[in-house]
Amino acid sequence: MCGILGVLGFHPDTDRVKRSLVALASRGPDGEGVWQNSGEPPVTLGHRRLSILDLSNAGDQPMARECHVIAFNGEIYNFHELRAELEALGHVFKTQSDTEVLLAAWAQWDEKCVERLNGMWSFAIWDKTKRVLTLCRDRFGKKPLFYAFEQGGLIFASEMKALAPLMREFRPSERFQWCAAHQYEYESTTDSLIEGIFRFPAGSVATIDSTSLRNRRLKVRRYWDTQQNLVSVPERYEEQVEIFRELFIDACRLRLRSDVPIGTCLSGGLDSSAVVCGISEMDRKSRQANQKMVSQHAFVATFSGSSLDETPFARAVIDKTGIDSSFLEISAVTGLERLERYTYQFEELYPTNPISMMDLYAKVAESGVRVSIDGHGGDELLSGYSEFLCAMNDAFPNLTQLKRVLRCMGYESPGLGEILAEFRTLHHGGRGLLKFLFDRLLKRGMPEHGYLHEALYSQFHRTMLPTLLRNYDRYSMSAGVEIRMPFLDYRLVQFCFSLPWTSKVPERTPYMKGILRDALADNLPNEVRFRRDKIGFSSPIGDWLRGPWRPWLQDLLASRAFRECELLDATEVSSMFQQILSEERSHSFCERAWSRLNPFLWQEFFLKRCQENAK
Repeated sequence: MCGILGVLGFHPDTDRVKRSLVALASRGPDGEGVWQNSGEPPVTLGHRRLSILDLSNAGDQPMARECHVIAFNGEIYNFHELRAELEALGHVFKTQSDTEVLLAAWAQWDEKCVERLNGMWSFAIWDKTKRVLTLCRDRFGKKPLFYAFEQGGLIFASEMKALAPLMREFRPSERFQWCAAHQYEYESTTDSLIEGIFRFPAGSVATIDSTSLRNRRLKVRRYWDTQQNLVSVPERYEEQVEIFRELFIDACRLRLRSDVPIGTCLSGGLDSSAVVCGISEMDRKSRQANQKMVSQHAFVATFSGSSLDETPFARAVIDKTGIDSSFLEISAVTGLERLERYTYQFEELYPTNPISMMDLYAKVAESGVRVSIDGHGGDELLSGYSEFLCAMNDAFPNLTQLKRVLRCMGYESPGLGEILAEFRTLHHGGRGLLKFLFDRLLKRGMPEHGYLHEALYSQFHRTMLPTLLRNYDRYSMSAGVEIRMPFLDYRLVQFCFSLPWTSKVPERTPYMKGILRDALADNLPNEVRFRRDKIGFSSPIGDWLRGPWRPWLQDLLASRAFRECELLDATEVSSMFQQILSEERSHSFCERAWSRLNPFLWQEFFLKRCQENAK
């Protein structure tokens, strides 16, 4: 887990390369490396290292092996299995790192090797013989990669700020306002907040040669699409539950491979609790087999006196598993002191204030833990949001199945009135509902794999999940902590997207994400397993603004820089915050206000600092 940097087509000034790597220092606090060729076209690869596997200098990057050189950010969880397969084919290894295994896999299978990888990554490989650079990003985009064409060449890095010293101009994109208005959508596009910088797409690979540079185009090819990788599943729900359990536990097992301490950020919600309980189950079996046990430690963010505090649920998980734990109070005062630095490190726009999350991972790092196995992705995979309502479209017109969907949403005995009301909500009113009914009558516009499947696919690949993955990459890597996500194991993703909608609305367990609750029925405490309410992990921003942040906010709203900021409507934003200061408003309203303020904070704390660094 690291930060990468690269230049193809010109050799940049040494001082500018140094500044670019410094911008990535939090991603890789354990080392720095630069490799340059002496031929044509000029190539520079840079790397900041966070040491997780093979802590010796042998694991340093950029790493060269025969005719290939790599700068790699990520982890290949199944590198042990790949190494054994490659050794059987005659490959000899000098390190214990997954990076060398990836290089050997590339030499053996070329681009096809990515189909064998179970992990998260963005990497650049230079082929010294073919004089071709390859860029690649993992299936779901867990690890970031940005690129731009500059000075007749190509530059790329793990973060936008690292490109600033290599660019002639660093200014807001012409698409900035669209991104600001679509903060849950732009991550899955090639758009960025900086003019001339593009996001490399997830699940894709690109080769760049001299012709590509002249044409200022990447030959990007998508190697992964979940829709094209569905698998056969058994018809019986009980068998599906068992397969889910096996896949989930094995996903946890693979993600425990590390040469540094491992922890888990536990919220008390279903997904993070499932990860803790899944690993605990592995520990139990290890003890029975007299095998080495996993050293597990849970970190719980607390917000004393806030409705966002989930401490009681987290304690139930800790009591059930008996694991070590740390309860970490998130401080509004400390958060305000770090707001400028956190905004710079986050470098994106998002409605939720990042302080709570970034503070949590900073505290994890301070404890000596460098890897956190977390429950992110469970909602997007198994429908933990309102998209679950789309199952009503699949159930229609079967009244029994419609009631089954509503019971999973919390209705005990749903009647026709409740069904109609939810249908109207789903289709945004009576007119939308009539259109749906008419389309169903004509069998027009029906999704190939069903309505719930289509909604989840969009959420997983286009809206919520890409944004969440980006956010938690920034939250954790700002502190040099690597996050691993068992719910994002591609085998589990394939399986879940291959399930029929009825398996995501189980009859025997009338809860959203019922298959997860059933799979870990013996492991989860009942307080969590049968919990219906959902509290998103975010800062109690309204309480903070009305309390310890009030003087800071009032000074900000009165400042000339805020009033003259061209990236927002200062009058509108000021009005929203005056409402928050004068009366208690809902958490969602406070987050909308913060979202509208974000462009100003981004300009002051990120853009201006990057522009200064680019001089």
